[in-house]
Amino acid sequence: MTQKTPLGDLAIRIRGNTFFTRSREISLPQTRTDILSGLTVALALVPEAVAFAFVAGVDPLVGLYAAFIVGLITAAFGGRPGMISGATGALAVVMVALVADHGVDYLCATVVLMGRIQIAAGLLRLGKFIRMVPHPVMLGSVNGLAIVIFLAQMEQFELPGSDGHHVWMTGPTLWITLALVAATMGIIWATPKLTKSFPAPLVAIGLVAAVVILLDVPVPRVGDLASLKGGLPPFAIPDVPLTLETLKIILPYAVILAAIGLIESLLTLNLVGEITRKRGGASQECIAQGAANTVTGFFGGMGGCAMIGQSMINVNSGGRTRLSGLSAALFLLAFILVGSSIIELIPLAALVGVMFMVVIGTFAWQSFKILRIVPRADAFVILLVTVVTVLEDLAIAVVVGVIVSALVYAWNAASRIHARARPSETEAGARVYEIEGPLFFGSATGFTELFEPTSDPEHVILDFANSRVVDQSALQAIEAVAEKYTAAGKRLQLRHLSHDRHQLLHKAGQLIVDHSDDPDYRLAVDYDIQTGRLGGH
Repeated sequence: MTQKTPLGDLAIRIRGNTFFTRSREISLPQTRTDILSGLTVALALVPEAVAFAFVAGVDPLVGLYAAFIVGLITAAFGGRPGMISGATGALAVVMVALVADHGVDYLCATVVLMGRIQIAAGLLRLGKFIRMVPHPVMLGSVNGLAIVIFLAQMEQFELPGSDGHHVWMTGPTLWITLALVAATMGIIWATPKLTKSFPAPLVAIGLVAAVVILLDVPVPRVGDLASLKGGLPPFAIPDVPLTLETLKIILPYAVILAAIGLIESLLTLNLVGEITRKRGGASQECIAQGAANTVTGFFGGMGGCAMIGQSMINVNSGGRTRLSGLSAALFLLAFILVGSSIIELIPLAALVGVMFMVVIGTFAWQSFKILRIVPRADAFVILLVTVVTVLEDLAIAVVVGVIVSALVYAWNAASRIHARARPSETEAGARVYEIEGPLFFGSATGFTELFEPTSDPEHVILDFANSRVVDQSALQAIEAVAEKYTAAGKRLQLRHLSHDRHQLLHKAGQLIVDHSDDPDYRLAVDYDIQTGRLGGH
């Protein structure tokens, strides 16, 4: 039977954002699941944090501290319970040049500034713009991240060579490692069919690790990556001069890191939300990520963001509340303080097997079918975003995908503008052009080419009942058409334009005919009569 314990109503509000969840009661079975799921995630975080620290050119503890602090703060205050954050490869590859040229202190200062930028983005509620990311871009980014996670595991099949460079495994070591990976994946697949009392990845890691440790199987262990033993992360203000020159060095990196971190976090937020069927707070997540990175920079961490792989492990293991993320961070700290000697014995093959199952669960396999049935432009965007995510990074891929999708939409919308001519039912001898389709920058040129004043009668009416004037380019196109008819000595009237067009149309404004059924939508720009300037609403 489910036992439930009442809790107080916890809520902290900042500018409309609720931090921490309102929780009236907790389920003890769910609590156990969350804690065990957190332990599984913590085990999977270790090799990732160490590997990304190596990528960034810093000590492994810098990556582990970042995973602990970022994971702890975002789990407590983030926009999506159950999401996991930590040190990521997308951020690490940006940090390489900064660390190589200026050192770790400049990295910590950059992470602090990165956090402040993310907090500002959250307070300005910029996270809502993640809604502008089209579904093909989301699909491509998820597939790209799955491939990136898969490729990242290939490093675990390398061994240090005699010349200091890593070489691929061969012989018995390779075959044993592959067998252990396959065994881990098989256990994860089979465990839910037998019991759901324990997270399948945790069961797999435990069984495979027990066999390897008891039989002393000669395969790479976690301890072969680096020593995990350490103390509590020390507080230290980054030792950098507070000068404009320092700002010039760290600001470009901070902006790039903040953008990558927020994009990856918000995409993960949406993905986890789709799986759990619960909405997340985008702006709240931005502030939580910013606060986490600000604190991390003062404790010697390399910064971080949401991790789609570990988040999938947590969700698939049953983690649903903030306790799962908090447990993962605290278990990771425990590994560093007291459990390093045990964790270092775990075979890397078991963790690789877990991540391979994450790849299988993350990759949108239905996209192969979707590519054959969606419009070619959408299929191209899916493939483009996937490739750019793998070759560059997620932020660039999303920006490229959104731009291409917007251009495709603009082109398709521009092709829909047309005018249907008919005799006027109320004005003798007049011709009515019924405009259909959106009138905006993309269709403005096509709109002006629809009319030939010299062949039209003396009285012409443009009816915009089935159209919508979107932007300033549309207004300029209407002005251009009005000038053509004026130059030809013809009478032109404009109907079914919204009332604000009287102010916005300078030359053609007097041609508008008011009707009771005129639309009431407003344009994205307005015209200030006193200053003569255009401004956004």
